[in-house]
Amino acid sequence: MNENPAAGLLPYTKLPTIFLLLFLSLNLFAPNQVLAQKMVTDYSQSWYSASTILRFSDHWGMVGDVHLRLDDFMANNYFYLVIAGATYYISGKYPVVAGLAHLWQAPPNGSKTWGNENRIYEQWSGTQKEGIVTILNRIRFEQRWKDQIVNDQVVGNKVLTYRLRYLASFEARPFKNPKIPGLVVSDEAFVQFGESIVYNTFDQNRVFFGLKQSLTKKLSFDIGYLNILQQKSSGNSYTASHLFRLFFYYNADLRRQTDVK
Repeated sequence: MNENPAAGLLPYTKLPTIFLLLFLSLNLFAPNQVLAQKMVTDYSQSWYSASTILRFSDHWGMVGDVHLRLDDFMANNYFYLVIAGATYYISGKYPVVAGLAHLWQAPPNGSKTWGNENRIYEQWSGTQKEGIVTILNRIRFEQRWKDQIVNDQVVGNKVLTYRLRYLASFEARPFKNPKIPGLVVSDEAFVQFGESIVYNTFDQNRVFFGLKQSLTKKLSFDIGYLNILQQKSSGNSYTASHLFRLFFYYNADLRRQTDVK
């Protein structure tokens, strides 16, 4: 008898290749791309986060995140982000999330007006273990309403754009001793759409290298280096951010043991 819960579904291990080709195609053939010399500006930043996953029953749960990203490593604000969502587990196994988020974007040097962004998002994720490696695939679709800021003032209505994100994360644990951290490598690609998106359909790419350590059965963290390459609205201007990243994760199954299938 086949006990594989993913039987009949597209294998998770094939998803990274399929979606990578999709994102590359969207970027390569995006209309009106600017053919000019690429200009890249480097930044040194840090990013801290606390994420929670709570499961209440076989089918229902919730998620919540709080994020702080700082510029000039730790010297200046960059953004604050809060996220909340409701989770439904398809067949009790595959989590689908719908939620809301709000971001406060710090003004650049010499300005004082903070930008606000409201989001609605939908997300699917799946995990699979191959030997010592745990593979996470996640797809997230976001609807984003952002402030328009001109001459250091908010003007007009918020601008609506859409963003599609795909994350592939690989965690290797070569040692059975839980006190020894695992190795994590991940890549997340972003593409965006909307009337205001002309030259930068490709939004950004995030690559992370680090260590993941469990503190308790419910609490863990990862720490390491995150590189973000982001294309700006001009099309030929990019930012390359080099970040120290520290994320904490709290994952609690609140079902009664007799209810867990």
